[in-house]
Amino acid sequence: GPPLSGCLLRPMIAPPRFKTVVVSVDAGSHVGTLRLNRPSKSNAIDGDMWAEIPKAMQWLDDQAEVRVVVVVGAGKNFCAGIDVSSPESLTSQLGQATAVKCPGRKAEALFRHIRGLQDSFTAFERCRKPVMCAVQGACFGGGVDMAVACDIRYCSADARFCVKEVDLAITADIGTLQRLPTLVGHGVATEMALTARVVGAEEARAIGLVTEVAPNAAALEALAGERARSLAAKSPLAAQGTKQAMLHARDHSVREGLEFVAMMNSARLTSEDLGEAMAAKFAGRAPTFSRL
Repeated sequence: GPPLSGCLLRPMIAPPRFKTVVVSVDAGSHVGTLRLNRPSKSNAIDGDMWAEIPKAMQWLDDQAEVRVVVVVGAGKNFCAGIDVSSPESLTSQLGQATAVKCPGRKAEALFRHIRGLQDSFTAFERCRKPVMCAVQGACFGGGVDMAVACDIRYCSADARFCVKEVDLAITADIGTLQRLPTLVGHGVATEMALTARVVGAEEARAIGLVTEVAPNAAALEALAGERARSLAAKSPLAAQGTKQAMLHARDHSVREGLEFVAMMNSARLTSEDLGEAMAAKFAGRAPTFSRL
């Protein structure tokens, strides 16, 4: 089958069906997968995908058996960005298909449209469970918006990243300009956004955009699966708390971040997970944590 086709997962827990994405769950390893499923279009983001990604992420968030989510793309490319295959498609993507005459009302409608698109990808951050992203081939424009909203990124050696919007006469507005600087630094992010140049896999690792590079798509699938299963075996309370604390720290001062994690742990350190982790350590066995 195609690379990264969701083969990480064995039994399925009756997930909802979508037009542009496929959701699956391996209850045994507690790993859920969200697969972008428009391979003939290089998983370009259309109106359906904008609407379906947050619904799929909410469903995965709601499943007690799921402790980690892996985002993958079917076919050769992870995501080529927004679907610009036709002028009509581009117009609808940009929220310009409106008959409203009043400039103020037209601007307000466009504002709400953009905020809705932003919210679609904020779904990756909003998900309580850690979200890993496995990128092969092209990751352009909206694909970068998606990847940087995830918690961890891996890629294959053929991966190519490009903040493409400026070449379409658009200021990127779905999250890259806000999230990328915290990953690669303000200067590098600014250069990538202004030049729209293509960044290869090794440079992506060197600048901190991804943490590991696999030699090919099959190896990437194996790497992401191994990392996801390893994380899913850890305390779900600790993993989810770490995600919350990291996102809070990114957006707040050190002082505020320290108070936040102290408040969180004052409520969570008394959990059964801590006792189980210690008992397993002294017994020389793998810990078993109850679902969250």
